[in-house]
Amino acid sequence: MADTMKLEIVTPEDKIYSDDVNMVTLPGKEGQMGIFPNHVPLMTQVAAGEILAQKGSEQQYLAVGEGFVQITPDKISVLTDMAVAEDNIDEAKAEEAKKQAEARLQEKLSDEELATVKAALAHSIAQLSVKRKKRAS
Repeated sequence: MADTMKLEIVTPEDKIYSDDVNMVTLPGKEGQMGIFPNHVPLMTQVAAGEILAQKGSEQQYLAVGEGFVQITPDKISVLTDMAVAEDNIDEAKAEEAKKQAEARLQEKLSDEELATVKAALAHSIAQLSVKRKKRAS
């Protein structure tokens, strides 16, 4: 019985993360999901939030946008519209993006603009959550 599984996180632009891990926590549409090696096969939606990848005693946090995850006993594949490792998050830029998105929500927007602004807001909130969680611990 394997004690690791491959985690891959991919955006339309690039492969953001690829490593063998012992455990992953990710934001599913129905709530947080904890995944260990030999998990039953599953495909579901990912909500904007944070992914925790644990490899031994090392923990890596990543902010992610909406997307999908495919889980097999030995691999987790996440396809998302945004993924940023905690070390690459610029808190000031994320805070400014959040403020801009909140201000835009007060405007009269088309359905397409509204969806774009809500996605931008979710992305900035996810990044701020990851960055601030690391600082708080």
